Amino acid sequence: MNRTQSVEAYREASQYIAGGVNSPVRALRSVGETPLFVRKAAGAMITDVDGNRFTDYCLSWGVFLLGHAHPEVLRAARKAVTAGTSYGIPSLPETQLAQLVHQFFPSMEKLRFVSSGTEAVMSAIRLARGFTQRNMIVKFDGCYHGHADHLLVSAGSGAASLCNASSAGVPDGFTAYTASVPFNDTTAVERLFAAHGNDIAAVIVEPVPANMGVVLPVDGYLQYLRKITQENQALLIFDEVITGFRVAPGGAQQLFGITPDLTTLGKIVGGGFPAAVFGGRADIMALLAPDGPVYQAGTLSGNPVAMAAGAATLRALTPKLYASLEEKNDIICSELSNVVAGKDIRLNHAGGMFTLFFTPSEVCSFEDARKSDLKRFAAFFRHMLAEGIYLPPSQFEACFLSSMHTTDMLHRFVWAVKKFLS
Repeated sequence: MNRTQSVEAYREASQYIAGGVNSPVRALRSVGETPLFVRKAAGAMITDVDGNRFTDYCLSWGVFLLGHAHPEVLRAARKAVTAGTSYGIPSLPETQLAQLVHQFFPSMEKLRFVSSGTEAVMSAIRLARGFTQRNMIVKFDGCYHGHADHLLVSAGSGAASLCNASSAGVPDGFTAYTASVPFNDTTAVERLFAAHGNDIAAVIVEPVPANMGVVLPVDGYLQYLRKITQENQALLIFDEVITGFRVAPGGAQQLFGITPDLTTLGKIVGGGFPAAVFGGRADIMALLAPDGPVYQAGTLSGNPVAMAAGAATLRALTPKLYASLEEKNDIICSELSNVVAGKDIRLNHAGGMFTLFFTPSEVCSFEDARKSDLKRFAAFFRHMLAEGIYLPPSQFEACFLSSMHTTDMLHRFVWAVKKFLS
């Protein structure tokens, strides 16, 4: 496979862009590769600058539930662009998308749009602290909630490959009020509340973590988090930037029947454009300026092009589409389960996302995930790339399915895994 133009593009980018990329994991260093420079994408396929075509299971890190360049989404975006690309003044598409989000997520009685998942989480946490008049935030090891300073504590995703648990450049004081405990561990949460319950403003969790690879909550765990937060007058924040609209139309909160106090959404909600949202109980959201004392603002928040693309995406999320996605998920995960049975590989999956962990042990926490053989995963990534299949380039990420992945594509993925294992 010729990739000379991608290599040259990376060399040139590195002269002007820090690290040659605008998000660290794209550099592919942890898998021993140079970045893929994409020329175009459509459906479930991406084409690089050398003309190589790959079936995409990264999908811009879970953004494209409908596949790349969906005709209805493109049509809506093009129409919006002709009316102007940004106003900094309210527009009707903001309300239209807000109504659609509320239909999918009734717990978001009031909401506000921002431009990224990091911004949504940062704002939700500030709001939780303002509402409870408390300081401490509880998160879980391996759950990634964006790169805000106070959340880079035992973070997953790309941060998992750093030498330390968070990042250089973050003063100790910035994380003094952030506690991180193992996921799926009720005892650790109980001890934390026993010691600091009067100062815990909120518990924030990826209800189905996907930034340490896909990890499922054990039975009753999310219900336990709902119960202990209510008992201690703390808020429960569901970070559904990844799970929102994917594991179920109404996200993990619909799937597990739990109503959080606040929710953050991103990725799918913007239809491929920079957009995210946070929202929840009306009494909590009432504290946001201009109505209340908690300040949050953004020049491009509610961008009309992103709102139009997001609305077109959500309108396409029909029961028929979800039935098709479930069928595809069953096909690939049942076949992969058979392929890795008896081998030192574990498959975790939920709602059109899955991870193959190169470890003989069950993966129920970040500690379990970190036991994976990263060199073997790197070899697996390179093998799949050579077979024309693009995966998220980290053991601590999820593969994603879209409505545009065909049965033939899924069978070819399984065939390529068999070839690697043989």
